[in-house]
Amino acid sequence: TELAVQPEIAPQAVRLDNEFQQFIASSTGQSLPIFGVNLFSQRGGFAPADNLPVTADYVIGPGDELIIRAWGQVDINLQLTVDRDGAINIPQVGVLQVAGLKASQIEGFVKTAINRLFKDFELNVTFGKLRSIKVLIVGHIARPGNYTVSPLSTALSALFQAGGPSSVGSMRKIEVRRANQIVSELDLYDLLVKGDNTKDIRLLHGDIIRVLPMGPLVALTGSVQSPAIYELEGTETIQDMVGMAGGLTATAFKGRATMERIKDNTLRQIKE
Repeated sequence: TELAVQPEIAPQAVRLDNEFQQFIASSTGQSLPIFGVNLFSQRGGFAPADNLPVTADYVIGPGDELIIRAWGQVDINLQLTVDRDGAINIPQVGVLQVAGLKASQIEGFVKTAINRLFKDFELNVTFGKLRSIKVLIVGHIARPGNYTVSPLSTALSALFQAGGPSSVGSMRKIEVRRANQIVSELDLYDLLVKGDNTKDIRLLHGDIIRVLPMGPLVALTGSVQSPAIYELEGTETIQDMVGMAGGLTATAFKGRATMERIKDNTLRQIKE
């Protein structure tokens, strides 16, 4: 097993990451991928489909379409769009402010309003078309820009639309900013290695996703399950890296590993 460690470099020299890949290719004869980038090579990704059911915590806003049906003492069959003031107008009932309510609250809210005038009726409120929201994706991303996405979108599904981190973008340092505050920090290794997506939050209109520069890199090659170039947080050991790569192969010799390190951008150290 061979391990090569990239030296720490200044932010303005982050493009040396590509040179690091070239260095590994010339040293080992293998063209190693950056771990995880193939996640974004798939078309479609995690973009939510238009016909997905609305979750109970979905917050209603201008542009959402509500389908209201009531039967019994009152007969209502309406398809209403929430206006820019966050309201809907139900004939004979009046204007109702619904923006800010959660999907789980809307049926009870409308029923209470109608119940002031009518009794003995049944009511059903469902969603039609949902509004679109705009988010800005910046930093070291393949296709930075302003994106129109579904209100059911998460940070990860928006990253798919933008092509994922660029060749010098971090897979481990991705910020979601809202009202000039960081509301979530994504480490895609949590998803790739552990299957943990708890930091992948639902987006709101005006959110900014910022992909930071790639951090220090390690190339892991030889008799490991997933030879690749891995991004470091800074506290990992060789054992951690082997575990991240899925462990050793069945034919690996556990008694010897070679590590190459570039020190002070000049000296190459080899340790066994």
